[in-house]
Amino acid sequence: MSTIPKRIAFHTLGCKVNYSETSSISRDIIKSGFEQVNYKDLADIYVLNTCSVTENANKDARKFVRTVRRKSPNATIAVIGCYAQLKPDEIGEIDGIDIVLGAEEKFNLIDHLDGFELNREKKILKSNIKFVSDFKSSYSIGERTRSYLKVQDGCNYNCSFCTIPLARGKSRSDTISNTIKVAKEIANTEVKEIVLSGINIGDYGIGSNESFYDLIKKMDSLSGIDRIRISSIEPNLLSNEIIELSSISKKLMPHFHIPLQSGSDNILKAMKRRYDTNLYADLIKKIKIKIPDVAIGVDVMVGFPGETEEDFLSTYNFIKKLEISYLHVFTYSERPNTDALNLDKIVSMEKRKERSKILHSLSDEKLLNFYDQFIGQKRPVLFESIKNGQLIGHSDNYIKIKSNGTPDLINTIQNVDLLDNDGRYVYGAIA
Repeated sequence: MSTIPKRIAFHTLGCKVNYSETSSISRDIIKSGFEQVNYKDLADIYVLNTCSVTENANKDARKFVRTVRRKSPNATIAVIGCYAQLKPDEIGEIDGIDIVLGAEEKFNLIDHLDGFELNREKKILKSNIKFVSDFKSSYSIGERTRSYLKVQDGCNYNCSFCTIPLARGKSRSDTISNTIKVAKEIANTEVKEIVLSGINIGDYGIGSNESFYDLIKKMDSLSGIDRIRISSIEPNLLSNEIIELSSISKKLMPHFHIPLQSGSDNILKAMKRRYDTNLYADLIKKIKIKIPDVAIGVDVMVGFPGETEEDFLSTYNFIKKLEISYLHVFTYSERPNTDALNLDKIVSMEKRKERSKILHSLSDEKLLNFYDQFIGQKRPVLFESIKNGQLIGHSDNYIKIKSNGTPDLINTIQNVDLLDNDGRYVYGAIA
């Protein structure tokens, strides 16, 4: 390696797990003598960590590669992650791609970069997903305030629309003891909040005598961290004991994200989901009774094959009645090697867009109503940034807050009087 460090840039598409993995991979590479720069700047090496949940994610990956190649024609481009695992040969055919690494090899990126420029021979390495069984711990340290800690990887579910088991393999996780060691590393930084992340996080400890509840119980006594959030968790895995612990904990934030996907039992069955609307509705009621101020986010999909107007209306009416806070609306996207491709009654793109728009409007309405409940109250807010002279942060129950204040309050938790709500932010004053 030359005495002038090579500049390397990383860009991440997709979920919190991807962000945590990119951060850990980049830290290892920087330790080896590379200089990290922003992906918008000129670099010698560009690394794209990809998602492949939707066709748009694939398009974003291809667009990134074209942009980089125009900007820096002689740079080395490596593509890693889910898209690289699912379609390595397709990526390899994109002009300018040098290295393609699948599910396991992405963690060995430094080895593949070492000496690559000597022969410039394209590398395409796909892992056999059936045999990917190691858990690689990772966490993000890009923000001062928050860290995404990957505690689980892979998924044993086979939902008919999803490629994640093909991209990430079977469900697996580290021991609680090792996970706490990593969490303590984060606690020794400036970070105030840990977001526990995974592909199917409720399956933590599968195959062992440990469980996700055991983990969060241990995390609840972790010193050096003020806040812990749980990322998306399947409704059938969100147990009574998790809800109970969350209701009494001072560290676990009153905030859940619980995928629904559809409010029609017919569609849930076709999706091969592991619950029905009765279980879901009962779960939401149970949470709201135990934690009245809780924020609840919901994933919902429109346009799944066979979704009739009646099915969509069932979804709309079901969600409208639920005491939830906001939606993440996804439009169904055909994915290779999924069971949904074999289903009839394809919903037109026009209908998918129309239904998506309706649910986005419902989400706006839900969020406005949720925020309104807290006007006139005080909430603890972790301030994360400042923009146009206003501090921006999140309350314990995930309300987006804007408040007057000074930059020295970034990465501090302040009690804030909630004064006004515009549907996107609640405006407050530090108490």
